[in-house]
Amino acid sequence: MIIAVGSQNRNKIEAVQEVIQEYDFLHAAEVIGREVSSGVSRQPRSLDETVAGAQQRARAAFVNCDYSIGLESGLIVIVNPVGRYLEHTVCALYDGRRYSLGFSAAFELPPKIVTLIFGEGYDLEQASLKVGLTANPQLGNAEGLIGILTQGKVSRKEYTKPAIRMALIGLQQPGLY
Repeated sequence: MIIAVGSQNRNKIEAVQEVIQEYDFLHAAEVIGREVSSGVSRQPRSLDETVAGAQQRARAAFVNCDYSIGLESGLIVIVNPVGRYLEHTVCALYDGRRYSLGFSAAFELPPKIVTLIFGEGYDLEQASLKVGLTANPQLGNAEGLIGILTQGKVSRKEYTKPAIRMALIGLQQPGLY
C-alpha cells in the first residue's frame, strides 16, 4: 500500500508516517511526499479556502497510490470579537473517489501577525519573521508558529497529527460515510 502526501514538508510527511503506525490496516504502508500545488493562496484566509487547498493537494498527489493526503493550514475568522483569527490545519484524505476530512485544534494568532497578513499580504512565515518571533524563513518546516507560541510544548508535527486521525475516521468507518 502506498500513501502519497501532497507536500515535501518533513513535518507533514513524518506526521502521516507516525499516525498510520497506530492503525493495523495502514501500518505497513509506504508514505511518499509529492510536491504539488494547493491551488489556493500561500496563506489561506478562510475555512473554505483551507479545505479547498487540502483537497487540491490530495487530488494532485493521487498518482500510483492507494490513498493520498493533503494537509493545508489556514485561518478561521472569529466574528465576535471582530479582527481575531485562529490558525488550524485541514487534512483531506482521498481514495480516488471521495474525500474524508479532519481538522486540527486551532490557536489564536497574535494581532500583529494578523495585521501583517491582512494589511500587507504577508503569509504566516513572513509575518512571524517581520515581528521577530523567528529568524527561520522556513518556519513551517521547523517547529512552526505553534512551536514558538507554546515554547516547544506543541510542535508543528504534533499539531498536525489530530487532523490526520480525524480524516482517518472515514476509512475506519466506511459504512457510515
